[in-house]
Amino acid sequence: MVSLLATVLAALVAIVLAGLAFQAIGSARDRRRFPPPGVLVDVGGRRLHARIIDERGEGGEGTPTVVFESGIAASSINWSRVQAEVAGFAKTVSYDRAGYAWSDPAPGPRTAARAAGDLRALLDGAGVAPPYVLVGHSFGGLVLRAFVDRYPDDVAGLVFVDSTFPEEWLDMPAERGRVLAGGATFARLGGLLARLGVVRACLALLTSGSTTVPRVVARGFGRTALVVLSRIVGEVQKMPAEARPAIAAHWSQPKSFASMASHLANLPASAAEAAGLGTFGDRPVVVLSAAELRPELQRLHDALAAGSSNGRHIVATTAGHWIQLDEPRLVVQAIADCVDDRRKRDVRETRGNT
Repeated sequence: MVSLLATVLAALVAIVLAGLAFQAIGSARDRRRFPPPGVLVDVGGRRLHARIIDERGEGGEGTPTVVFESGIAASSINWSRVQAEVAGFAKTVSYDRAGYAWSDPAPGPRTAARAAGDLRALLDGAGVAPPYVLVGHSFGGLVLRAFVDRYPDDVAGLVFVDSTFPEEWLDMPAERGRVLAGGATFARLGGLLARLGVVRACLALLTSGSTTVPRVVARGFGRTALVVLSRIVGEVQKMPAEARPAIAAHWSQPKSFASMASHLANLPASAAEAAGLGTFGDRPVVVLSAAELRPELQRLHDALAAGSSNGRHIVATTAGHWIQLDEPRLVVQAIADCVDDRRKRDVRETRGNT
């Protein structure tokens, strides 16, 4: 019996060491294959990655700059299609929140207000001056509310892309709370599995077309794990094929799961921070919603647009939650309208001062 136990322990140690080595070698290879496509900006002892793209050429019009804010577990890569088009008529900035993609992790709970502070520090550090048209997807909508509350003079317009609403995460039913807690727990376990190379192996299988082993692994952590895995896989599958290896590399890193766990665990706190923040004056505000919007969400989306005297609510024709991937032209047009509104105001002000 002692001999058998020793053999089993030795085998487990060997497997763990092999997994750690596999992860270390893979991570080193990823750093060579996928260097940051943008710039790394210091925001107080840590770095955030930003892609600043402006394709207008000489003589292109000036303000405002369009700034993209991603969903709860997404990165700047998700904006690649939309940013490429918007960069033809405005300066653009997409970035990775702390702990995602090429950005360093950050201490403390990851909430919407903290993200808004990070974003302002990033823009200042990168020398990107206001005014900004802010574009936020899903959780990014909470960040936009926090940003405009903190820095109202810097915001020229807002585009909410199937935004999350504070009401969805305050006073939750018990079942919804359990699902959220389960997602955070799975993310923490995912970080451990990533450290041991298991996530890297599963993602390699997924990208090669095999789903059996990854789903068996996820099923071992319950239904919530399958839901989270399905959302990640769904996101990756909608991205251009050339972007998928980089996304897989990012999700092979423990920091991505740690950041997701903190975002999920603190989602009620983010909702509380954003609650009551929905008054935008006469700024242009466009609220984009996924097709087949539920009545209770219809009311929330309508109310968000009504927070501005210059607000509109548009329901997508066919898009699901990832409107920027399903109907990118709809997002581009909404941004163009906000940019055009600011430029017309600038012209009127200039004429009024002459």
